[in-house]
Amino acid sequence: MRYAKRGRMRFASHRDIARALERALRRARIPVAFSAGFSPHPKISYTGAAPTGVASEAEYFELALTEASEPEQVRVRLDAAMPEGLDVVEVVTATAGGLADRLEASEWRVELPGVAPDDARAAVAAFLAADTVEVERLTKKGRRRFDTRGAVLRLDVDGSGAAERDETYVILQLVVRHTTPAVRPDDVVNGLRQVAGLAPPSSPLMTRLAQGPLDGASGEVTDPFAADGASARDSGRERVDSGTGASQCAPAGAAQDPPTSSAPTRSTSHG
Repeated sequence: MRYAKRGRMRFASHRDIARALERALRRARIPVAFSAGFSPHPKISYTGAAPTGVASEAEYFELALTEASEPEQVRVRLDAAMPEGLDVVEVVTATAGGLADRLEASEWRVELPGVAPDDARAAVAAFLAADTVEVERLTKKGRRRFDTRGAVLRLDVDGSGAAERDETYVILQLVVRHTTPAVRPDDVVNGLRQVAGLAPPSSPLMTRLAQGPLDGASGEVTDPFAADGASARDSGRERVDSGTGASQCAPAGAAQDPPTSSAPTRSTSHG
């Protein structure tokens, strides 16, 4: 499943989001599979979660269900039960291969109020010209120093926002390869400070636009669900060709839904 983290929900921690999702699953009556043992828990696998304080249009998790279901029905019901600012965007039936292995890179948008376009371009040029740009960050294993330059595949400056807003304002567009430790967009902003003294007067607004497989030829981040969608289309054609019709259930692992008329409603506006 792909979901978006928008508006004020960007300040929610990963643990807060996990709790909200589990409550929404119960409200939407999605038949989630649970682990065995003394303390069963829902079989949900998160991967590549964005840091607290960062908005995202491309967060992913995998969910094991006990019954077959139409993915779009699951999406509609679960989205209606989620809190405002957490939006379920896309649901597909998983095929072979782990989702985490497909999330190779992320595309980010970083808004820098108070930064002049010429200053940003000079800092970006210095960053890209450097062999390494080391920054320091506190991690779960303590304070670590690591290189940010090697993970950055693309870094561009868009100064058009200054004219639109009638203020000093730039937007950075970047593609970052997933590494260990992970290089985050705020690490890149810190790297710009290291190499060129670029210091935004206020906190940047960071949004993940996409994450998925990396196209080696173009350097673009592609859709991690592309293989699942192709497999579902092929499966549908096979059912039609064999004369079973389109009313067959989805493959095992998705949920069989009750009538959607009982689903809760929610405003579709976003912060």
